[in-house]
Amino acid sequence: MSGDNRSAAGTAATNETARAVGAEEAVEAPKNPLRWKALALLCTGFFMVQLDAQIVLLALPSMQAEIGLTAAGAQWVMSSYLLTFGGLLLLGGRAADILGRRRMFMVGMVLFLVSSLIAGLAWDPTILILARVGQGISAAIISPTALSLVMVTFTDKKELGKALAIWAANGAAGAMAALLIGGPINDLLGWEWIFFINVPVALVVLALAKKLLPESKVTGQGKGFDPLGALTITLATVAFIYAVVETPVAGWLSGQTLGLLAVAAVLIALFIVIEKRVSTPMVPLSLFRSRNLVGGNVVMLLVGMVTFGAVLIISLYAQQVLGYTALAFGLSTVIYTVMSTIGSQIGARVVAKIGFRTLSVISMALMAVGTLLLTQVSVDGTYFADLFGGLLLFGLGLGLGFVGVTIAALADVPAENSGVASGINTAGFQMGGAIGVAVATSVAVTFTRGADQKHALNEGFQAGFWAMTVLAVVSLLVGLVLFKTPKPTAAVES
Repeated sequence: MSGDNRSAAGTAATNETARAVGAEEAVEAPKNPLRWKALALLCTGFFMVQLDAQIVLLALPSMQAEIGLTAAGAQWVMSSYLLTFGGLLLLGGRAADILGRRRMFMVGMVLFLVSSLIAGLAWDPTILILARVGQGISAAIISPTALSLVMVTFTDKKELGKALAIWAANGAAGAMAALLIGGPINDLLGWEWIFFINVPVALVVLALAKKLLPESKVTGQGKGFDPLGALTITLATVAFIYAVVETPVAGWLSGQTLGLLAVAAVLIALFIVIEKRVSTPMVPLSLFRSRNLVGGNVVMLLVGMVTFGAVLIISLYAQQVLGYTALAFGLSTVIYTVMSTIGSQIGARVVAKIGFRTLSVISMALMAVGTLLLTQVSVDGTYFADLFGGLLLFGLGLGLGFVGVTIAALADVPAENSGVASGINTAGFQMGGAIGVAVATSVAVTFTRGADQKHALNEGFQAGFWAMTVLAVVSLLVGLVLFKTPKPTAAVES
């Protein structure tokens, strides 16, 4: 054999080995020495965004009393955040990929700081709602950008698996902490402070961001905006979320709801046509060839529905039937928050051993059992008899689920699409939350019957918990069908 042939054979063997063990093992990329500190900073920003999604829930009565917020205005304090957050997530993620992930993260954090300050100082309902719009826009930038930064900061696959597990655990903790601290802050300091607490945190994050976070963005052929794609998918998402959040008032079969859902469907179809034809699509449709990505995002949508819907019904039952104050209700959710945190930590440790498919199925089963226990709430109930067991299992399942489902949705995503994939993942949870609140509210109202107010409310809340149980079971089945267990060499390890 000639020297050239031997060299070619050797090169081919080397390439085959690299393919067999994974490119990341054949050529080790340098590790960022600040990567774990960067993760802590990014998790802090994400925690605050998750906190703000629900923390206003317990402060709405105080806002209504102090600044003349009407019932419709209170709905918009919640809906304006959901609309802008969910509607702009894909655009925020793609902007991060193209304009620079660190740059966009800092832009989002500045907007978050300013809008939180204005919300706390709001002297008028309109100002408060506009400030919440600003918070939603900033959240749509921060969430996908921060997760994208996590994915590009950790070049080692094992460390990336651990980082994603920590990220998911942090998200679960943020969502649950809103219930724990929202009531005490509102009752002891005033509703303004649920916004003011964001200001010093944002200042610290901004001060450290340039030092700890690497700058990265798409270069070359994949670089470029897709304005028509961005416009159609943003309008479609906004139309869908608006239709859903208004269903408790307008009705599921009203002209408004059906019309907006039809508009959303047409815009999504148009978006798919556009993405097939443009050279630099906002969302490369090839991403959806991954069963894990599709399954992860469908399950994340269902997890959002169950989480937001169940939390709303729990809050209403505790305050309207059991007579809890906002402070008492917040403290009653300690077990929920603690078990969610424990679940996410357990998930981060075991996901490499049992796989995200098994972990996700276990988590959905726990959430289903938790909501099933809550269907037994009674008019003369007590915390330990009616809420404790359901909160314990539901919180544990949610913590495990965040880890498994997040890793499933992002495991197959290439780095150049990490921003938009992160946006899809977060959008799934937020859109699911909007649907879950609408479904829970509609079911509870439909089944609220009888002359005695407490008994009527209790029947409605029981029905709401049954609806969440059904959704949890559906999410379990979707995970079983769609999740593909990765081969050992491709599994996410911690």
